[in-house]
Amino acid sequence: MHLNVNTGIAENDRKEIADGLSKLLADTYTLYLKTHNFHWNVTGPMFQTLHLMFETQYNELSQAVDVIAERIRALGFYAPGTYADFARLSSIKEAAGVPQAQEMIKQLVDGQEAVVRTARSVFPVVERASDEATADLLTQRMQLHEKTAWMLRSLLEG
Repeated sequence: MHLNVNTGIAENDRKEIADGLSKLLADTYTLYLKTHNFHWNVTGPMFQTLHLMFETQYNELSQAVDVIAERIRALGFYAPGTYADFARLSSIKEAAGVPQAQEMIKQLVDGQEAVVRTARSVFPVVERASDEATADLLTQRMQLHEKTAWMLRSLLEG
């Protein structure tokens, strides 16, 4: 269901953008949950470093889900908000059990990169519709996730 919105973006474009942002929201929330899980359960010689790094990351992701959901609402559509919705929409899979620290890092790199790919996939309709506000949101999300993936990958080198 949508609300009457007249901001210069056609309804069908707003719907397509909202659908793409719903996938981004699902990926972001799933990555948030995975990162928080790893924060709680990481062990080993890098415990302190990873525990704090994961906390910084899940706090950022927690704020991001609000920004993404509010953009969906500003476009005139309802944001998905259930585990069932997120499981259906997300490209990120949950962790099975409690992986070792190195595997946690690998899974989080994969998750960060998945979010970037999902954000990038929304750009064609955003550009076609001249939706600069969503383009700005997507660009910021992509920059942050690319940087976070690089930092996590750096822990795997050597």
